[in-house]
Amino acid sequence: MTDDSHRPERRTEPRQKVERVRGARRARLTPVVGTDTAPETAERREPPASGPKGPKGPNDDRMLGDVPPHY
Repeated sequence: MTDDSHRPERRTEPRQKVERVRGARRARLTPVVGTDTAPETAERREPPASGPKGPKGPNDDRMLGDVPPHY
């Protein structure tokens, strides 16, 4: 006696396939019919601010010049 009520039903929808890309570290997924393959891009209105905001403190130059030990 086997109870098949706990098993999920098999999907008949098309699925993505994993493709190995020679020379790349990551694999690629194939597109599925009915999906949009164009990447989403955010609209930029102004360039991102660089550097700290506000008045400059006495240790800012030293802190910005420090390099973490793992570099």
